[in-house]
Amino acid sequence: MSDYPTNSLEVALKRLSDSPFLPAAVKHLASNTAAINAELSKTVLAEIPAFSESGNPDLLPDLARHGAEHIKEIVRLLGGRPVGDFEFVRQYARRRAEQHFPLEATLHAYRCGHKVFSHWLREATLAGVSSAKAIPQMVAAVADFTIEYTDAISTINTGAYVAHTRLLADVAGDQRAQLLKILLDGYDESDGRVAKVLRDAGYLRTRQSFCVALARSVDPAEMLNPERARRLAESIDNVMRRSPVRRLVDVRDNKVTTVFSDARRASGWTAPNTALAERVSAELHSLGNAVLVGVSNDVPSTSQIPAAYKEASLALDLADVTHRVVQFSDIPLRKSLLHLAGENLHRMSPAWTSDFFAADDKAGGDLVTTLRAYADADMNLLKAAEALSLHPNTIYARFQRIRDITGLDARSYHALSELLLVADCRRNASENAKNWARAH
Repeated sequence: MSDYPTNSLEVALKRLSDSPFLPAAVKHLASNTAAINAELSKTVLAEIPAFSESGNPDLLPDLARHGAEHIKEIVRLLGGRPVGDFEFVRQYARRRAEQHFPLEATLHAYRCGHKVFSHWLREATLAGVSSAKAIPQMVAAVADFTIEYTDAISTINTGAYVAHTRLLADVAGDQRAQLLKILLDGYDESDGRVAKVLRDAGYLRTRQSFCVALARSVDPAEMLNPERARRLAESIDNVMRRSPVRRLVDVRDNKVTTVFSDARRASGWTAPNTALAERVSAELHSLGNAVLVGVSNDVPSTSQIPAAYKEASLALDLADVTHRVVQFSDIPLRKSLLHLAGENLHRMSPAWTSDFFAADDKAGGDLVTTLRAYADADMNLLKAAEALSLHPNTIYARFQRIRDITGLDARSYHALSELLLVADCRRNASENAKNWARAH
């Protein structure tokens, strides 16, 4: 019995076993099993809301059966039989773990049982005691037994519950990893094995929409800590708990990856639901200031989820502390192109680029600021001067300075576009450098 916390229980039983009054007490308990169990159920329901509030139809019948099992075991032990392995306690713990019933509620129920069993056992024992001198000794022995019995079953239940919860988490984690790999890496629709996995998981139902969300901490280094990454995954799961949207959440490549799915419409005759990505983005804004999120567009089938993953990756790359949740559909085309071109576009910059930026830096950024104001004013020089609180001649002078350096007349649409593209490339490169520095 070294595997179970029953040594103290055996000692308490030995103290009771020598009592000549014990057989009568055991007989009294056995004949009142129904009444004891009814009192136990009544006490548990009165003191522990989790049992009455649960929508699980098996919970209360299981509680009654488990109470009867304990009465039977107590009668068996007091009848002189050896301490067993309490397998019925471990089975009950595994059932509660599978149904995600809180462990604290079960342990509270055991404490209720301690009060009920103590009362019945004490009354049954004392009813047969004829000597007043024996009463204190019997009361103490009964109290020791009920305490040790409750401690033993509580410890065994906790161990079994935690072990089974971990097992279920490992199995669920393996299933999540397998599903995510299939959905994000893509699959051949002719692969019957893959189709069965997706069908069994409910991902091949008709009229569904899917989108992908990627999340990480503002400090990317935090995602290297498995516990912090898992906490972020749990936060996303909690944020979406009240939503009917289905989600598959796991940590992948140092990012929390979530595949969301929901019905596009109830039937072919009903109006489509609001875009899934919009609803998801709205919910994920509540994650807090330390989290960045990228959300893809909706896609109508699982075969397009890999493309959605790429969209979410780009959106996450463009998220920052000022725009924490970025939806792919909201990214301006120019910004997307600049980001995707990256260093290749930066290396293709014109020969005058260095001289232009050196002059802009020397002027405190006035040259680029003037170009952007001119573009925002729809190439209306007077409006640009007004927006900058400058005299128009100052704008003309800056344009001339730009022309002297680059050979481009900023008042021309094509020249202005090229100048702004070069400026945007520099800004994009600067932001990428800052992000890299934060990550390292």
